[in-house]
Amino acid sequence: MRDLHLAMTGVRPASPSIVRYPGIRALPQGTERHRVKGGGSLVVRVEVGDHVTVTDMEGGQPCELSFVDEAGRFLSAGLGATFTNAAEGLKAILSTGEDSAIRTRAALARRGADLAAAGALRLFGAAATPRSSAELTITLKGLLIIAAPAGVMLPEAQDTSTPIEITIRRSQLTHDYSSALPEPMADPIEDIRIKAATASAYFVRAGEFIQIIDVYGRQCTDFQAFAARKVDKGLDLALDSTVTRTLLGRSYPIPGLPSKAFDRDFEPLVEIVQDTVGRHDAFATACNSRYYDDMGYPGHVNCTDNFNAALAPYGIAPRKGWEALNYFYNTNIDHNNQLYLDEPWSRPGDYVMMRALTDLVCVSSSCPDDIDAANGWDPTDIHVRTFSGKEKFSRAVAYRMTPDSDAELTRETAFHPRLSALTRDYAEYRGYWLPNRFSSEGAVEEYWACRERAVVIDLSPLRKFEVTGPDAEELLQYCLTRDVRKLSTGQVVYSPMCYENGGMIDDGTLFRLGDKNFRWIGGDDASGIWLREQAEKKGFRAWVRSSTDQMHNIAVQGPKSRNILKEIIWTAPRQPAIGELEWFRFTVGRIGDFEGAPVVVSRTGYTGELGYEIFCHPKDALKVFDAVWKAGEPHGLKPMGLEALDMVRIEAGLIFAHHEFTDQTDPFEAGIGFTVPLKSKADDFIGREALIRRKEHPRHLLVGLDVQANEAVGHGDCVHIGRAQVGVITSATRSPVLGKTIALARIDVTHASVGTAVEIGKLDGHQKRLPAVIVPLSHYDPQKTRPRS
Repeated sequence: MRDLHLAMTGVRPASPSIVRYPGIRALPQGTERHRVKGGGSLVVRVEVGDHVTVTDMEGGQPCELSFVDEAGRFLSAGLGATFTNAAEGLKAILSTGEDSAIRTRAALARRGADLAAAGALRLFGAAATPRSSAELTITLKGLLIIAAPAGVMLPEAQDTSTPIEITIRRSQLTHDYSSALPEPMADPIEDIRIKAATASAYFVRAGEFIQIIDVYGRQCTDFQAFAARKVDKGLDLALDSTVTRTLLGRSYPIPGLPSKAFDRDFEPLVEIVQDTVGRHDAFATACNSRYYDDMGYPGHVNCTDNFNAALAPYGIAPRKGWEALNYFYNTNIDHNNQLYLDEPWSRPGDYVMMRALTDLVCVSSSCPDDIDAANGWDPTDIHVRTFSGKEKFSRAVAYRMTPDSDAELTRETAFHPRLSALTRDYAEYRGYWLPNRFSSEGAVEEYWACRERAVVIDLSPLRKFEVTGPDAEELLQYCLTRDVRKLSTGQVVYSPMCYENGGMIDDGTLFRLGDKNFRWIGGDDASGIWLREQAEKKGFRAWVRSSTDQMHNIAVQGPKSRNILKEIIWTAPRQPAIGELEWFRFTVGRIGDFEGAPVVVSRTGYTGELGYEIFCHPKDALKVFDAVWKAGEPHGLKPMGLEALDMVRIEAGLIFAHHEFTDQTDPFEAGIGFTVPLKSKADDFIGREALIRRKEHPRHLLVGLDVQANEAVGHGDCVHIGRAQVGVITSATRSPVLGKTIALARIDVTHASVGTAVEIGKLDGHQKRLPAVIVPLSHYDPQKTRPRS
């Protein structure tokens, strides 16, 4: 009533600033959420009275809970329940070299726990429905251990392993530092707490690892380092961001090839090994007194003065402003050349890990900035851990498929041991390291091998989902644009998946394994999440369970691919042989003979050539690769990386997420209108009404461009007719077979006719133009005669 009265009298009521943080979980105070992936484990510190909810997110996944008290004893009493088995699933997981297993073993070892005495409470199982849950209350202080046991899924089966979610409602709402600090990744040499608005210096030997942890999230920290031998000589040649940017061609180093940071002598001092944030900067100095003076806060504590004090004992001269690697800072330079900042992307527990390349004197700060958004308006602590150089930490960046999902570090595919022997040039793709190009051949040679002979490509990051249950067909018929009811067992269909407004979520292929059994293979976890949400919303009895970790795959593409696979794929009489397999069909077989590694082989691909994809369990990946490689050698088989793959798919007019389509692009605008049978599909599907309207009133079309200049064209370049911009380049490449630069572009329908002359804008879009002409979308084999052959 008071607000109504104020509104009527024209007086504006007081109101708080309301901000949503999708990147930080919207949970009540004192509540936290953890995710255990299928086949993984997790340890969490718990206190008396903590309330724990365990949820089987996708259904059908067993879970084991165990408890270790502070004395290292396995006690079921800590769970307020009784152990039901001897933790067989947990023990099987801990016997592997999987990352979570290493951390869990280390946490148990630090407490002196005897795994032989372990017991566990087993929950859920094959009959569990999605989001089945169990609750318990912790009765002792100690360590909660959660495991999601997993078996080996055959490629033609669907008994996959999926995530378990743990929600803990803490009994005491304390912001305790020790409980907020993540479990060590290994036994630390040093544990250094850098309290808010302070800095600390420390010594690190060559080969040792340095982990910089944002304990509470959204807190910036400056890092600086000096070669110790130069400091001993009175030289303070610090890490230099300008030199580092120049040598790397990047704003700041990241795990992978551009990983080193250099001093003014061009000597590399540190190598970035892991990064769970991927958003930092090295544009400006650490905050200094002048910054705060000019902002009206004279005498404000600052990182530069804190650095000067921390480095003084080493004889390093003070500066008015220290440059540094500015970790967790969300600072950038916009297209108008203006430096801007916003709140950091880092979340509680995020970190950067470096390896010292020589003996170092290091200094780290916890930034004291509380006058703007740099630290989320609330400066907190930073933690530094150092580890022995004998520890093994894989190179990895963090990958989050959804804004509120936990970070997952980049992984290697099961084929990595073979491919890494052929190249060191790797790129992060969808949470995995994939070869970018092969050093012995190069992208153009890989391209010609695909067009003339055959290539093998690692495509394991493709997201796989097992869709099963009585209403599986009904769910997919509702969520995909294609008519799923027409799909026969053994058949594959390519389809987009759309939102209600017609914008695309993802595109992918659907395999029909049986009457109620399907496998969706796409590029984004969002498609599986969407399917699961729709099943729940509509009340469909259908399970949508992720199987990416249970099924890795390579593509064998090119004119010789059929001859190669005919030599090594055995199939039972009821399954098509490779020579009988038609386009967009799959067969179940084995490598070599009846006793060989099981595989599913589909006649599909992403190259515009005759080709196949081979799916197998990761444990069999090397057997599969070795057989393909041996059989392919006489046929000139070569490995292919992402660079060459991009060349062939652009030539063939095949679309790619975030280039040819986004959630604002419908299938007609993305050039795949043939996948939307509005007339022949009788059943309703998500986005149907919007797609009818958008087809009748199109705004853009995807077209091909022949570029009449021998210069590079890039994604995002503007397309003009005169002064007006009429489109944008979505993808471009230099076509070896056509001998010219070609592109795919999204063009206003008014100007999208074949033969229309346009210009591609460079520099500011007006000072430099490259002439081009619109051609059909597929530059290479538009009738798809080669993959059909």
